[in-house]
Amino acid sequence: MKIRIAHSPDSDDAFMFYGLAAGFVPSNGFELEHVLSDIETLNRAAFEGTYEISAVSFHAYAHLTDRYMLLPHGASMGDRYGPVVVARKDGPGDLAGVRVGVPGELTTALLTLRLFDPTVSYTVMPFDTIQEAVHSGEIQAGLLIHEGQITYAGEGLKKIVDLGEWWADRTGGLPLPLGGNVIRRDLGPEAISTLSRMLHDSIAYGLSHREDAVQHAMQFGRGLDRARTDRFVGMYVNDLTLDYGDRGREAVHRLLADAQAAGLLPRPVNVEFAP
Repeated sequence: MKIRIAHSPDSDDAFMFYGLAAGFVPSNGFELEHVLSDIETLNRAAFEGTYEISAVSFHAYAHLTDRYMLLPHGASMGDRYGPVVVARKDGPGDLAGVRVGVPGELTTALLTLRLFDPTVSYTVMPFDTIQEAVHSGEIQAGLLIHEGQITYAGEGLKKIVDLGEWWADRTGGLPLPLGGNVIRRDLGPEAISTLSRMLHDSIAYGLSHREDAVQHAMQFGRGLDRARTDRFVGMYVNDLTLDYGDRGREAVHRLLADAQAAGLLPRPVNVEFAP
């Protein structure tokens, strides 16, 4: 059976899938193909059921529960850190009257920003153009995901709000669930169980062979040096990635419930994890 595993071309995802991509985790007879694409494109593809396994934003997952289940590992969660809204140093200090460049309608970053400020104005842009658009004055503020979260200060930008910090304060310390791995229901229980175990083992392999996995991940770091690649990987591949645990699962339920209560999702979400 051919299984396409779709994920972002980012250092944290590359670290996560290193064990499988490099052949250190057995493929158990599956023909595996890794597909790399930005998260908003993956979100859109999931609505068509394009890939058997895919990284998606939790915002998108809320609309995908009929076709996909959440794998119990592979989450990217910000533990008192997360997407950050930035401006030029001479720019605005809050969001009043400000239009924000955001990385996609279905990103959890935008969902959380709208929870933070329901009146926020925004413009959708490719995630990797937002920092330059802030610098050039094309937009007054930008919502940064991926490596931009740790590079903006060195590029002369200032923070307006870190949404991971805001979320932790709002929820009594819960992490902010940003993205997870989903698996298509029609694969059947046996394949789902086997593939789930394989992805778990790939994450565990990276964590236990960190030096090699970070070296592999550096080619996807978009200019990050080794130290910053290691730092970024550590932010988003950790114990919560290996297993959500009670705290991670509570965070997912809380985020989607809050979003539905705020009118940002059309109905309550039945969160279901693969066994």
